[in-house]
Amino acid sequence: MNIERDQELLQGLAMNDDKSLETIYLDNFPMVAKMILQNNGSEDDAKDIFQEAMIVLYEKVQEGNFILSSRLKTFLYAVCRRLWLKKLQGNALNGPIYEELEETTPAEETLEAQEEKDLLFSKMEASMEKIGEPCKTILEDYYIHRKSMLEIADRFGYTNAENAKNQKYKCLMRLKKLFFAQNK
Repeated sequence: MNIERDQELLQGLAMNDDKSLETIYLDNFPMVAKMILQNNGSEDDAKDIFQEAMIVLYEKVQEGNFILSSRLKTFLYAVCRRLWLKKLQGNALNGPIYEELEETTPAEETLEAQEEKDLLFSKMEASMEKIGEPCKTILEDYYIHRKSMLEIADRFGYTNAENAKNQKYKCLMRLKKLFFAQNK
């Protein structure tokens, strides 16, 4: 995972090497798909955007004077982000322009922030697995499935919504303790 490897992949791409193309796809598509799925896109949108970015990259390496000034991963992420932003703006018909995707921070920072978020999310998932029942289901029902405290009280047999709310609070404190214990 270094710049020399990126250069070799680009040389392979310039020579129409299928193995280089496949490696670039496998190394980078999941990251692009995740970014697009988190920003109102579908798997098909991700495939289309990634394909467009690969065409941009292919044309640049074919010109022969393309110098990669960042990691290949960063370059592809930035191109895909820009293409997706354009598509969202095109679909926005008098709606808001998606400024949160705008080029307000360099792609390297965005990518690092995303990787950090992914790590924290993994730790949170691990904490949720350790928390046990009924806490896991209560927290998922409330925060993920958006169920009301009354629905949760009915499901778990609490006498009222206030008791369910107290239990949710205790579960949240236990989750917080598990999560922070991992980060020490």
